[in-house]
Amino acid sequence: MIVEVKVPSPGESITEVEIGSWLVENGAVVEKDQEIAEVESDKATLTIVASDSGKIELKAEEGETVEVGAVVCTIDNSVTPEAKKEEKTEKSDSGKEDKKEEVKSEPEKKDAEPVPEKKDEAKEEKSAETDKVKVTPVAKELMKEHGISVDDVIKGLKRLGKNEVETAMNAPAGAPQAVAPQKEASREVERNRMSSLRRKLSERLVSVKNETAMLTTFNEVDMKPVMDLRKKYQNQFVEKHGFKVGFMSFFTKAAALAMDFHPMVNAQMDGDEIVSPQFVDVGIAVSTPKGLMVPIVRNAESKSIPQIELEIKELAAKARNKKISVDELTGGTFTITNGGVFGSLLSTPIINPPQSAILGMHNIQERPVAIDGQVVIRPMMYIALSYDHRIIDGKDSVGFLVKVKEFLENPERLFTGGKDAAKLLLGI
Repeated sequence: MIVEVKVPSPGESITEVEIGSWLVENGAVVEKDQEIAEVESDKATLTIVASDSGKIELKAEEGETVEVGAVVCTIDNSVTPEAKKEEKTEKSDSGKEDKKEEVKSEPEKKDAEPVPEKKDEAKEEKSAETDKVKVTPVAKELMKEHGISVDDVIKGLKRLGKNEVETAMNAPAGAPQAVAPQKEASREVERNRMSSLRRKLSERLVSVKNETAMLTTFNEVDMKPVMDLRKKYQNQFVEKHGFKVGFMSFFTKAAALAMDFHPMVNAQMDGDEIVSPQFVDVGIAVSTPKGLMVPIVRNAESKSIPQIELEIKELAAKARNKKISVDELTGGTFTITNGGVFGSLLSTPIINPPQSAILGMHNIQERPVAIDGQVVIRPMMYIALSYDHRIIDGKDSVGFLVKVKEFLENPERLFTGGKDAAKLLLGI
């Protein structure tokens, strides 16, 4: 029986997808629920699984755009994976028997004198040369992982130039002499087709620059209180929850609570109307091999730090492994992006439409700051808020960023709703 495999609907608004890559070859025997293809929509990269076991016949090519519901391949379930395995087993068994018979048929050699092994003098000389090469522990691990010897590495060096010889001459006595391979000159150009996801992302980024009055305001945060909190309780947190707590969950919670004081940052424009959600769905920008994705942590204002941290980890893993659904990528009211993981010191993030603002985190650096009249060294982070000035005024944008700073420098206020713990205790 021939079973048709159709493109599933990734979401209500998506009518067509692009065949990103086939994970199986035409004519291969697949098993039920095996991943057979990656399809790219304008929002995410998703996978198609085999609905039955059998021999597959591909009906669409990689890079081809097909409609949702279209047949992209068929599966002949009369051919089973078990039959294929049995066939391979029989072949291997028969091969082994033939080999045994061949061995038996050979005449036995009696009183054969042992032949002395000839030593390869060139090989010994080469081994002596390579034994003198000093290899760092990291290089040894890498060579072991990929099954590469010192000889293989040396063979990979195309030639030794003047710079390499001078480096060896100037190296201090006894120091490891590392020679970097010289890259050959090339004029080749590589061209790759942009994925559907990246093409759509490009269009959206350009439209944001053209259709919004985007401005960016900056501030800086002393990260010592949060870092001290993590350091003090990290082991207990891991014991209780089974994973580490990062910085993103603190920023997510701080941004969600800051919306109570500056709700316009969470608002959106819809024609001539301003839509103000009474909830905060925070999108977390995640870098994936296929491009930028922004999974959503819903109702962040009502979730605890552990709940937010776990959800961020699960969503990020889904996005990177292409297991995330379109529903998990749509409907955010605010976005946070962290360029600091790549070493960014300062940037102006671009708004993710139809949202009106985005918070940018950056690298943490120790800098001298003045505290109580004294210059001290603190781990500081620049933070940025890009916002649409058509809907968010300077007062709200600056005030929102100051409130986020206040929460992070006094993390206990994330638990008290932004109120001073001492005042709350005294009822003032």
